[in-house]
Order: sequence, then structure tokens, then C-alpha cells
Amino acid sequence: METTRILAIRHGETDWNVASRIQGQIDIELNPQGQWQAQQVARALAEEEIHAVYASDLSRAHATAQQIATLHGLPVQTTPALRERHYGVFESQIWDDIQQAHPQDAARWRDRDPDWTPANGGESLVMLQQRVRQVLHDIASLHRGQQIALVTHGGVLDIWYRLATGQDLQVARTWGLRNTAINRLLWTPQGVQLVGWADERHLDQGTREETSA
Repeated sequence: METTRILAIRHGETDWNVASRIQGQIDIELNPQGQWQAQQVARALAEEEIHAVYASDLSRAHATAQQIATLHGLPVQTTPALRERHYGVFESQIWDDIQQAHPQDAARWRDRDPDWTPANGGESLVMLQQRVRQVLHDIASLHRGQQIALVTHGGVLDIWYRLATGQDLQVARTWGLRNTAINRLLWTPQGVQLVGWADERHLDQGTREETSA
């Protein structure tokens, strides 16, 4: 079989999510709500056949993935290629401060300028898209005919949704990226397709959405 079924999951909540503070590639741990969310998504997937679990090497993603992997007797395979977008100098800041101190950068960010690159090692949307498209292909191609879980970050999931639905990088987002929602994709060598998105039935408490988690 040429297809790989993918469970694409955002990590559980962190205190920086709650504060709307830009995490990017800073390693922030799950808060108690995030730990609960990770347990809930693992239970929701306990009866599904999962052949491998991959995660970003940042602890908030790895800890979420570990809950899923443990119930299936699998290791968590980590890779920095599944990390969130690098926001450079803006990591650890909140949006209001960025708008005041860097209005031109804030405008380009808000307008989703695909070539805008945050200073101090940041990634543009184009760079992010290239990275996460490649890692999706690289991992999925190893598991043809299987189902795998990929635990990652909001920015990565946003790009995968766009790839699966043909949405341009500059189109305003109307789809959810909530913590530990279950998203389903189907990969083939020709590309990726959307099967289902933002399944939150395993959660009975609200979580805060943040695109830069």
C-alpha cells in the first residue's frame, strides 16, 4: 500500500499558551491542564492501531507523545524537524509588546508575509513550509500501509492543513489548532489529503488556542 494514515496532534497546554507568550523553539513544559489533555488524547486513541509515534524534541510535544506511546508499547521517536516555527528575537515576547516595539515587523507578521523572516535566526513561512513538508514526507514514506502519530506544534499543523487543502500561505486561518485535538491526514507519494480535523470530543474543558505555540 502507498498510503500512510497520520494522526497529527498538537501538544498539550503550557503556561505560555495561557499567557499568549511566543514559545517558538523555546522548551516550555506542559502545565497541569496540558498534562491532563495529553492523558485524554492518549485514552481517546488507545483502541486505534498505531505503528509508530513521532514528536518534536521540545518537551511539551514529547511529553504529550509519551502518553500516547506508552499505551501502545511504543517508543517516542523525536526529531527537531517537527519543532515549531523559529520566531527569532520575538520568542518569549507577547504580541502587544511586539506591536509597540516593532510595528513594521508586526504588520508583516499579521499580514502573513511569506518571506518575512524574524531577526536572530527566525524562519519565514516559506522556510517553515519547506521544512515541515519534507519531514512529513520523510516520516510517512517509512510507514506505508500503517497509521502513525505525529505530535507537534500549532504552526506545523497550520502548514500541513494548508498543504492538504491547497490553501495559500497568506490566506487567513479559519481552522482550529487547539491543544491535543486529533487531526487526520492521508499521505501518498503524490501529496497529503485531509481526512478529519480538530476532533475534540475527548476534551471536556476549554483550552486556549495560540498559533505560535
